[in-house]
Amino acid sequence: MNPQEKQLNALIRLLDDPDHEVYGQVHEALLSFGPTAVAVLEASLREHKFESRFDTRVSHIIDELQTEGIKEELLQWTQSDDKDLLSGVVIVSKHHDPNIDISYLKDTLQMIKRDIWLELNDYQTSFEQIKIFNRIFFDVHQFKCINKASYAPSDLNICEVLKNREGNSLIISILYSVIAQELEIPVYGVNLPNHFIMAFMDNNLSNFVINQQNEYGVLFYINPMSNGAIFDAKEISEFLTKRQLEEERTHFEPCSNTAIIKRMIAESMLSFQQVGNRRKVFDLTRLRDALLK
Repeated sequence: MNPQEKQLNALIRLLDDPDHEVYGQVHEALLSFGPTAVAVLEASLREHKFESRFDTRVSHIIDELQTEGIKEELLQWTQSDDKDLLSGVVIVSKHHDPNIDISYLKDTLQMIKRDIWLELNDYQTSFEQIKIFNRIFFDVHQFKCINKASYAPSDLNICEVLKNREGNSLIISILYSVIAQELEIPVYGVNLPNHFIMAFMDNNLSNFVINQQNEYGVLFYINPMSNGAIFDAKEISEFLTKRQLEEERTHFEPCSNTAIIKRMIAESMLSFQQVGNRRKVFDLTRLRDALLK
């Protein structure tokens, strides 16, 4: 046992002290070690299981340290040049599962990507490519959106969604668009109120050829709730009208990866709020505030 571990264990033994002032000092001292303290704290939790006050205090400190680590990763992500979407999603998903299996995530995405790639060729139209993509993604790999007003936290955990093959429209759209972009298919997320859809960008100026007007540079839209059904801007207008919402440009054109991560955090907060996990809501609020800086 190295000197740091000895110091950590000495502090951890004081966590069961009934004196709140002592606990406050120990709490601050443990936080000063940063994420390196998490492994030692988790080991002590396994050794002292079922000791209520000790368990609660250790769990809270672990949550704080992990959230601080996630916050730092998120801040680094916001300062990166490309703001890679999958990397941002993985960072936020660590709040659902700190031990997220990144190897499983990448291997599974590569497998799905390969299955779609094998069916594509350079002679297919954009519509034909999406028809093939939808068949492999929704029919062969059986992904589906959960059509309900509230979501469990697991519905927003990217690894859980990959394992269960179902999640809310945001996470399903993220998986769909990440794979599409790796295949050089120009599909990007669109941030609609209470719904998340995708846009197939008109990179080849097909709208001009078919005499179709779309001021947002979109060839067509994709609805993840309907297994990738294709639709146009008129249906977005109808969707907004039914909900008595004013049309905004952001309802019709792709949003930034930062906007997608903000939405993921907001929806995660709501899911934890619905199951009564106030601690997770508080921690996610810190992540949201860090992203807004």
